[in-house]
Amino acid sequence: MSRPTATRANGSRMDPAGGPLAGRHVLLGVSGGVAAYKAAALVRGLLREGATVQAILTESAARFVGAATFEGLTGRPVHTDVWADAHTVPHVALAREADVAVVAPATANVLAKFASGMADDLLSAAYLCLRCPVVIAPAMHTEMWEHPATRASVDVLATHGVELVGPASGSLAGGDEGLGRLVEEDELLDVVRRLAGTNGGGPLAGKRVVVTAGGTREPIDPVRFIGNRSSGKMGYALAAELVRRGANVDLVSGPSHLAAPGGARVHHVETALEMREAVLRLVDDADIVVKAAAVADFRPADYHKQKLKKESDEFAEVVLTRNPDILAELGERKNGTLLVGFAAETDLEEERGRDKLHRKGLDLIVINRVDMADAGFGVDTNRALLLDVNGGRTEVPLTTKARLATMVCDQVEDLIERAGEHEGSDDL
Repeated sequence: MSRPTATRANGSRMDPAGGPLAGRHVLLGVSGGVAAYKAAALVRGLLREGATVQAILTESAARFVGAATFEGLTGRPVHTDVWADAHTVPHVALAREADVAVVAPATANVLAKFASGMADDLLSAAYLCLRCPVVIAPAMHTEMWEHPATRASVDVLATHGVELVGPASGSLAGGDEGLGRLVEEDELLDVVRRLAGTNGGGPLAGKRVVVTAGGTREPIDPVRFIGNRSSGKMGYALAAELVRRGANVDLVSGPSHLAAPGGARVHHVETALEMREAVLRLVDDADIVVKAAAVADFRPADYHKQKLKKESDEFAEVVLTRNPDILAELGERKNGTLLVGFAAETDLEEERGRDKLHRKGLDLIVINRVDMADAGFGVDTNRALLLDVNGGRTEVPLTTKARLATMVCDQVEDLIERAGEHEGSDDL
């Protein structure tokens, strides 16, 4: 009687017949922390789920766990050097092959490299080429995790749309206890399953989505403008999350210093009129419009081609005229398009939000409290209230804008599924 083989078609072992990750290719980056040994257990878990796994080790990671360990588990050569097989351009090839990328553990050094766009080794170069969902699991000592430089790196990575998981609290190297421990294998597997699944066949897969982000600048003269404090972080986080879920995303962005979300088509505008023109050009082909931009309500009635002198009578009084209400216009002309609006409020947020939801023909409104130092414009966190056309109400306590983007997309998916159920019942 012959023994059943445990060898995958691609050479890796422990292949079940199927699994939640069957057919998915996971690129695993391992960096040089003590927790690198846990990455071997993660590989086994991914293989049990049916995935193929390709490992990249940094030079420091190879000091903790040898390449032979990962080669033995995955059945694939481990890549460590950007110069090896340079004719194949390995950082590009490895990134293009991936359905999901996981970096575990991610050291403070790796976080800083990714956030700054450095590409001085194979892992950091591959990161810049990735166009798939990315999971990053930090692990380091508490002092390193809490340092302002690391916190700044994490904030930047959130704008890239990566999924940051952990760190957890527990035992650290050297017998210490605290925040900085790599999360457990099961938690990482849950995230990979979710991202791998939504990247293929969720309710948003294949949907055309228009997202607006940032503020607008309404020029007075070549030097001065009227604007607001919007950074665009919320809209960019939404665009990144929608891309992860398989949507085709057009991002119409006001002036912003943020990096473009991978996979989204970005249309840069400056004024409210330019944003209106860009949105109306795209909306006819859109299934969903997410209007997260903080568009100026007014603009100067007259634009002066020469810089106004501060002593000028013309500068003493700038006459304003109202900008078109893009959101209301979209609500009036929508034909099956799911419309999501945002409202920045400082008081009576629910009352004003419900009024705006119905008055502007929205399916979902996200109400931000912008009068608190830790929420609203220019920061990476938010407090929000989500109201939908079916009477649903979800209060979101202080959270990251990336996490809020996930919750908004969950609500959009729920609205899509409800609409599908309603259409099905009408056919009975």
